[in-house]
Parts: sequence; structure tokens; C-alpha cells
Amino acid sequence: MNGTIDGFSYGAVTPVAGYLMAVLGSALGLRCVARCVHYQQGWKPGWLALGAACIGCGIWTMHFIAMTGFQIEEAPIRYDVAVTVLSLAVAIVVVGIGVFIVGYRGAGVVTLVSAGAITGLGVAAMHYLGMYAMHLPGSLRYDPFIVALSVAIALGAAIAALWAAVSIRGFASSLGASLVMGVAISGMHYTGMAAVSVHLHNAPATGDGATPVSLLLPMLLGPVVFLILATAIVVMDPLFVAGDTDGRRNGSPSAASRGRGPESAPARPRAGAHRAERDNRPAWSPRPDRNATHDQRAPR
Repeated sequence: MNGTIDGFSYGAVTPVAGYLMAVLGSALGLRCVARCVHYQQGWKPGWLALGAACIGCGIWTMHFIAMTGFQIEEAPIRYDVAVTVLSLAVAIVVVGIGVFIVGYRGAGVVTLVSAGAITGLGVAAMHYLGMYAMHLPGSLRYDPFIVALSVAIALGAAIAALWAAVSIRGFASSLGASLVMGVAISGMHYTGMAAVSVHLHNAPATGDGATPVSLLLPMLLGPVVFLILATAIVVMDPLFVAGDTDGRRNGSPSAASRGRGPESAPARPRAGAHRAERDNRPAWSPRPDRNATHDQRAPR
């Protein structure tokens, strides 16, 4: 028997909340990556690790907030807590590999594509590992074509996000990239969910695992609190506070500071040049001896 799936049992609450968490995680992660690519100040491994954790937590939180609205009318759903936590670790580690590649190798086309492919596969792996954590009296079946489409969306979103991190500067542009990234993450999730069908068995449901609602509280107290703390760290960053979006690149002074710097000031003329102009002779010519006689100073 096929089960009846309801992916929006709480209406628009879970899609909107999940989307906002995806945007927050993407915004923080892209800011951390951009900081390492455009500036030398600070501890690069720490900022890249923070960026990977933010993106991974944003994706994971979006997935499980959305899954609280996923129900099968004929059967209850339980989750394996260990596999659920493992999916978070997979998201952070695999996304971190892509982030570190871009942070240390730069913004070349090959680098972006390879790092984006790894990051996108991490997003897809997190999603389907989270789906594997579901326990129900039946089995999940997937449409291969829609699954491939969801993975393609994840790859494209990851490549676009890393390109935005290394190419776009300014708060407004970064926010726009994060909004697009949030759409891509949510689109990948709901595309993957569209591939799911449930075949129920006659066996009774088991009571193992946690219900979706019981997972919501630790989800909010864990990754969401982490994202809030990460927001405080990023916002208190001196480069973020100064709004130096066109400033020091790789530690070099900005164009504006170069225009005001000492090197742009006109060179002061040498004092000897003033004396040469006053005396109508080159500055390097010897001055006459003051003690010489008139006959020695002037030719007859």
C-alpha cells in the first residue's frame, strides 16, 4: 500500500522558517569565505572553519525544520538520532572541504568548479542521509530522475555560492547572493522530497527513535544558537563594522587611501634649487670665495 504524503502539514511556517535559516547560514558562511579571499588579516583556518560550520548548520537546520512538516497520514515517523547528528557532521565536513579549497587556492574556474562540486555533493549527502534516518513501517522509494535533478540543483547552488563569495563585495550584494543561495537550498530540498514515495508494510509501527517535534527543540538549541553566536562574531569583525568593502585587498592599502597617502603628495623642491634660481646658476656650482680680492672675483 502506498502512503499518503503531506509535506506541508504546518502550512507555510516550516518552509519559511527553513528558508530563513538557510539564508542566515549562507550569509555568514559566504562572509567568512570572502573575508579570507579578499583580506589577509585574521586567522584564515579559523574563519574558513567558521564559514563551513555556518553553511553546514544552515543547510541541516533548514532540512529538519522542513521535515517537521512532513507526515505520512497512515503511519507515524520516527528518526534515528545518531544518524541525524551524523548528517550534520557530514554537511559541515564536506562543505568545509570545498570552502578550504577556495580559501587557499583562489577563484580560478577549475578551483570553483571542483570546490563547488564537492560542496554540492555534501549538501546532497546531508539531505539523503537525513532521509535515511527516518523510521516508518514501510520503505521509501525515489524517482531517479528527480533525485538527479536535486543533486544538479545542489551542485549549481554550491558553485554559484562560492563564486559569489570570491567575486561579490559589499553588504547588499552579499545579502542578495545569500537570498539566492537560500532559494537554491530550499529548492534542492523540496525537489528531493518530490522524488519520494512511500510503500507501507502491514507490520505495526515501531516506537524506536524520536518524533519530528521532539527533534525541534534540540535543533533550535543547538545549530540555531550556534548561528546566533556566529552572527555576533561576524558582525563584530572590524572589517565588517568599518564597511571596508573596497578597502584592503590582500593587506594592501585601498585606492582611496593611496589617493590620500604621502606618496600622492607633490615632491618638495630641494633647497639648492631655490638658491640656484635666486643666484642664476646651477645648484651644484661652487660659490665664490668670500675672502677673495676684487681682482680674483671679477675678470679684467
